[in-house]
Order: sequence, then structure tokens, then C-alpha cells
Amino acid sequence: MTQPTPLRATALICTLKPGPAPSSSDLIAENVLAVLRDQGVACETVRCVDFNIAPGVEADMGDSDQWPQIRAQVLESDILLISTPIWLGHPSSVAQRVLERLDAELSNKDDQGRPAVSQKVAIVSVVGNEDGAHKTVADIFQGLNIFQGLNDIGFNIPAQGCTYWNGAAMESTDYNDLDEVPEAVASATAAAARNAAHLARVLHSAPYPPYK
Repeated sequence: MTQPTPLRATALICTLKPGPAPSSSDLIAENVLAVLRDQGVACETVRCVDFNIAPGVEADMGDSDQWPQIRAQVLESDILLISTPIWLGHPSSVAQRVLERLDAELSNKDDQGRPAVSQKVAIVSVVGNEDGAHKTVADIFQGLNIFQGLNDIGFNIPAQGCTYWNGAAMESTDYNDLDEVPEAVASATAAAARNAAHLARVLHSAPYPPYK
């Protein structure tokens, strides 16, 4: 019997809180990664606010820019998870910075002429205390505007490739304050992780044809 292809996932945590402060974005990402680990995926997290990610849309902005080391980890992974809180109805400013830096991958091709990330899968997790999770997921997948985003860069989006939790409006309960993850959220989290692992394995066994 053929053994499943080993997979690797990287979660970019886009909380505004530096480590080691508790973070709901980190917690929901860990919920996703727990399911991925059950699928045999090796998982790592990066709390992006703890790194100097310079503004810009190049792979390396020079000087003290630490995005290149994060980028290397993303490119070595099969699955990318972006986990963000909702602030003022939008993904965090950190998530926006990450998307801007990923924009450089539009011009990054493999030796077959395909986008370098075309064999990779991207999923999203979102937490917030107001309405807007669906819009925030769309912002992440669509990226900087309606014409470019993770899919345009080359990432593959699996079926039901997101999970989210919204607290009640005008209340202060955070995701990491919950005694138990709601069943609907846990189900969505499990589906996103399982589908991501499945699609990543399919892409390993049947890559896209060369663009050349």
C-alpha cells in the first residue's frame, strides 16, 4: 500500500498582539492545525507581528526586513493558513501586510513556467466580535482588490476552505474565552483542514501541466 505523501503546513497568525499574549487568532489556527496533524501534516506557526515585515510588494525589501525567512517557510510548505481577527470590518493590518508581500509571488514561476505556488493550498480562519467573517474571508482570498489575491497568485482554494467565529455584537467575549468551541465552528474547522490536506495530496500526485 502506498504511503500518503508527507505534507507540511505553515500558519501565518495575523493577530495584532505580540507573543506570548493570548490570541484568539492563534487559538483558532491551532484548532485547524490539530486536525491537519491528525491527517499526518507537519505544522508550524508564525506570529507575524513578532517579525519586522517591511512594507512593500517585493520578495525582499532589504535592510532589516524579515519577510524573506517567512516567505521561505511558506514556499517550503504545501498548505498555507492565514488566521486573522476582524478589526473595523476588515482583516487586520498585519494580514493586509502579509497579502501585500505575497503579491511578489505573481512573478515567481517554477521551471515549468507555472506559478511557484500553484501546487500549494491556502485556507483562512477568522475571529471577531461583530459581523463580517464572510467578508473578511473574501478579503483574504481576493487579496488587495477584486483582480488579485491568493488564487490569482497561484494558491489553490479547497472546498469550504475557511472557518470562522463571530461573537455577539456589542459584547466583549473573545474566542479564547469560550469554554468549548461551538459544534458548527468545530465542524467547519475540521472540513477546512481535511479538504486542504486532501487537495494538497492530489496536487502532489497530479501537478498542473507545464505552462510552457
